[in-house]
Amino acid sequence: MERRICAVVGAGLGNGLALARRFAADDYSVALIGRSRDKLEQLVAEVPGARVVPADAADPASLTHAFRTIRDEMGPVDVLLYNAGSGQWGNFQEITAEGLEAGWRVNVLGLMVAGQAVVGDMIERSAGAIVVTGATASLRGNSGTAAFASAKAGQRTLAQSMAKHLGPQGVHVSYVVVDGVISTPATRERMGDKPDAFFLEPEQIAEAVHFLAHQQRSAWTFELDLRPFGERW
Repeated sequence: MERRICAVVGAGLGNGLALARRFAADDYSVALIGRSRDKLEQLVAEVPGARVVPADAADPASLTHAFRTIRDEMGPVDVLLYNAGSGQWGNFQEITAEGLEAGWRVNVLGLMVAGQAVVGDMIERSAGAIVVTGATASLRGNSGTAAFASAKAGQRTLAQSMAKHLGPQGVHVSYVVVDGVISTPATRERMGDKPDAFFLEPEQIAEAVHFLAHQQRSAWTFELDLRPFGERW
């Protein structure tokens, strides 16, 4: 039997690596997609059987080429994990047109391009999963998240539209609202005074994503909130 294919867009330390490890442990062949080949190469040793596919999520031509390479060299994608996400921080008067557009391109345009690249094969098989890493900012905008929140809100509503369109065709689309700070070496260093309960562990996020990708279609989840037990909400 051919191995299943999992593509991780936004592969890097933290969520990206944890997602790749979790699906590789379930005998998926994993494609690691990110802008820096050097950084992706550093991850390969930690993800058995992974393949490096450099691409910029904000560049439709680059992302389309990456998925064409994956299909030609690995096979049709069974699970797409869209983990790319960035945005300019600042209030409405501080953000720039360039910053607003850059966040939209990574969070919304990239999701559309990646999704369109894989759903044809998924629909043909009447099977497949697309899981998007979201944020609390997708649900509300705060003063300092004018650009980021609007990009994440657009991403969430695009994912919802995808879910409603693709669900009847056998493709499960889900959105994970990550409510809190993810534990990485950088965040731990920057917030060294915070207790463990303050952080979300990437491995546990990956476990929840793996669960979503393998739900039975009689009870699919669209939106799942994840937060550390100590987080106020």
